Amino acid sequence: MNPHGSESTADATATYLTALHERLTADGCTVTLPNWNDSPVVAAGRADRKVRWFGTKVELFVLAAAVPEIDVAALGEFTEWAMRYAKSLRGGIPGARNAAFVLPALVSVRVRPEAAQWAAHDARILDTTLISRPLTVEVAPATVRTTMYRGRVVWGGMFTSHVLEKAALYFP
Repeated sequence: MNPHGSESTADATATYLTALHERLTADGCTVTLPNWNDSPVVAAGRADRKVRWFGTKVELFVLAAAVPEIDVAALGEFTEWAMRYAKSLRGGIPGARNAAFVLPALVSVRVRPEAAQWAAHDARILDTTLISRPLTVEVAPATVRTTMYRGRVVWGGMFTSHVLEKAALYFP
């Protein structure tokens, strides 16, 4: 057993979050560092508009935090917080807004299998205005394993490929 196990755990998650911050910044996202449950969060947002979306603007919010272990309860709580946080950042008139997606990610060296299954199961919708695709990111010494729902959704389905492309860029 490594007596410095908790230090290496913190180092692995901190290294991942630092790299995530760099990837988000390189892609043109505005990055901030709010807190969730006294833990720092890498929070980023961007908006894109494309002709193939009939000029609709898509807002994408990425929120990621490190935890000692990812379980369903923590992932569910973080996802709800991330969706409320993203909703508070949105502008415009309710009902006349553009599409918005949230990628809430918890990062840890330990991911419980049921948490990864919960993340892969389906997207979550809040008030029909926000769609989230929760992620678990397991950082191990030699690999990173990311789990999320990669299917289509009824509401906002035409943006699925864009959201998945950004998720793959941010969470390789």
